[in-house]
Amino acid sequence: MPLDMTANANTTEVITSPLSMLYHWEQNRGNDVFLTQPIKGEYHDYTWKQVAEQARKVAARLREFNFPQGSRIGIFSKNCAEWFITDLGIMMAGHVSVPIFSTAGPDTVQYVLKHADVQLLFVGKLDNTAEQVASIPTEYLTVAFPYPNIATKQQWAEFMDIAPIKDSPVPDMDDIMTIIYTSGSTGQPKGVVHSYNTACWAARRSLDQLGINENDRTMSYLPLAHITERVLVELSSYYSGGKIHFVEDLATFQRDVGHCQPTLFISVPRLWTKFQMGVLAKMPQKKLDTLLKIPILNKIVAKKIRNGLGINNARLWASGSAPLAPAVIEWFAKIGINISEGWGMTENSAYGTGSVPFRHDKIGCIGKPYDGVDIRTSEEGEIQVKSPCNMLEYYLEPEKTAEVFTEDGYLRTGDKGVIDADGYVKITGRLKDIFKTAKGKYVTPAPIEAKFMENPIVEQVCVTGTNLPQPVALLVLSEEAHKKDKASIESSLKKTFDAINAKLESHQVMDRVVVMKKEWSIENDLLTPTLKVKRHVLEERFEGIIQGDYSEKLVWVNA
Repeated sequence: MPLDMTANANTTEVITSPLSMLYHWEQNRGNDVFLTQPIKGEYHDYTWKQVAEQARKVAARLREFNFPQGSRIGIFSKNCAEWFITDLGIMMAGHVSVPIFSTAGPDTVQYVLKHADVQLLFVGKLDNTAEQVASIPTEYLTVAFPYPNIATKQQWAEFMDIAPIKDSPVPDMDDIMTIIYTSGSTGQPKGVVHSYNTACWAARRSLDQLGINENDRTMSYLPLAHITERVLVELSSYYSGGKIHFVEDLATFQRDVGHCQPTLFISVPRLWTKFQMGVLAKMPQKKLDTLLKIPILNKIVAKKIRNGLGINNARLWASGSAPLAPAVIEWFAKIGINISEGWGMTENSAYGTGSVPFRHDKIGCIGKPYDGVDIRTSEEGEIQVKSPCNMLEYYLEPEKTAEVFTEDGYLRTGDKGVIDADGYVKITGRLKDIFKTAKGKYVTPAPIEAKFMENPIVEQVCVTGTNLPQPVALLVLSEEAHKKDKASIESSLKKTFDAINAKLESHQVMDRVVVMKKEWSIENDLLTPTLKVKRHVLEERFEGIIQGDYSEKLVWVNA
């Protein structure tokens, strides 16, 4: 029988729209700063009144185009103040926002624009601006946010040279608010349709679950095209009235975090690992361990590290998108940063479970179901979830929509997991990532990969082995590793490899470790925009290496 974990649900709660909240803050705290945008090293503040007025200008111009109600309007940009303003303007005009990841390549951009029938596309800061803008078909109306060298049909200043609308429209909460295209670790991205009710129910509930209020300061730097940032940062800020700070670019990240001094700090595993590596680059682990054992001095050292990262004033540190290695959570806990893992999907508004408050004995779990969320595991061990924030459908794909929901309305997450006696959920892997070796035995790679990540010289890892006699591990070394000589690296990896294999069942025992030379990134299409490994792309691209016949247990390849 499936195991049910039912939270206290109150699905009758009436949720007001983000626009209603915007008007509320405009009237009651109009001169208070809401958004802070760094430009050329200077911090530009936007009050609630200014944000509302600019959003009304966006709405006024969109009304001029006379698009049919509910038309899809795209946003193709890194996070910035104009992203929020434009999103609000799209809502005011009665249209549907379609975000596109700022890292998206030509194929993805063109697919989303065509599939969603986008009528107008706002374009902002991108990594390869000229190349990415050139990939947009010429028939689309394009408007540039006010940043340099964005060659679109209309610039922001011209677009915004219009009187704001005088009314304060509010949407029907059953209307479609947004279509969010999944980052696509396999195949073409799917358009996840959310109404105001589904997405905003999650955003409003997050205030209670995470204790968010108007005194909070949050960094908006993870992609707004992704559900987590959209719901738990942007939309929740309209309900909480808290402040949002943006990042100018990657090079100024630490400066901008330091300026914000966030009280809430959400990140993803790969970035938490990079923060850890940054600390260890300045202070070797052995020295750090020694200092943390000395009374009084340990607190001074830990606070100095937190200040250096710019997150000493945070009361909540969180991680999501993918599992964070327990060893990394343990490491941060020693310096006073208790990272609470959470779990959610695009399909359920990123609102599923959370480890809040932090519990040291539950490291490795993704937490308990949030209020109003029902979670169960199927007989196959799949985590299934039901809540008012589940999506309406996959846009224009009724068959895929039918496949992802059970007959009684639960969302099939594709994650495999278990629920303990305290109601805490632990993910043990992705069903689609489980592979079968040549011996006909199934291997779940996630737990093995997590063990590799406990070694600080490992930056990225993928355990694979479909139809191989035994699995193999592909990995990329961290910056920390590059300070060591090859003999030290090999000794460390062999020790980790042997220790992991010693605890695995015979069919799981790895045949070898392959050390890759080039980092897996969004740019080379081996990571999704949310920094998950594209396992199928990795396996296809490096099939020859994976299938290769090697006598050594540790193999170095120039790939």
